[in-house]
Amino acid sequence: MKLDFEKTGGLIPAIIQDSKTNKVLMLGFMNEEAYLATRESGKVTFFSRSKNRLWMKGETSGNTLEVNDILTDCDNDTLLIKVVPAGPVCHTGSDTCFGEQNKEDIMFLKHLQNFIERRRQEMPEGSYTTTLFTKGVNRMAQKVGEEAVETVIEATNGTDEGFIYEASDMIYHLIVLLTSKGLRIEDLSRELMKRHKE
Repeated sequence: MKLDFEKTGGLIPAIIQDSKTNKVLMLGFMNEEAYLATRESGKVTFFSRSKNRLWMKGETSGNTLEVNDILTDCDNDTLLIKVVPAGPVCHTGSDTCFGEQNKEDIMFLKHLQNFIERRRQEMPEGSYTTTLFTKGVNRMAQKVGEEAVETVIEATNGTDEGFIYEASDMIYHLIVLLTSKGLRIEDLSRELMKRHKE
């Protein structure tokens, strides 16, 4: 990517986003040297306007930002950097510089499927998920059915805690089945969005 540092006086804005939760964590500025240092180290490095030098985020606090992906906007003068934060991002101790909690529980399903996909690729011994992949699609589908029945039983005759537990088992096994078919939980989301009428 060819970034246009000249258009913005040598500094371009870098929007920092958590790659797991999709929360915007902060905004910083990079000159070309900071951008190259970020790419080389894999840790976000800004140009500090107040210190007038390069500044790796977390260099004193330890709360670094590990880079997952770097995207540029259509004008090549703004960056979106997706990261894994090592701790709170703001100097005040807040999760984000905008006072938000860096938490989006629903995004864990995406993270879980990424973990299951790694299990499918690596097939470590002793892993329950590995066992499911080894036994094949019929057994995975059967497990989804068994967990669905247990979920229904808890919903109609059990406790809320038991219902949540069994429904979680069902979702986990469904994600394993989706993964075995080369599909994603996001595919279900897209299908539901197509059906949704405001």
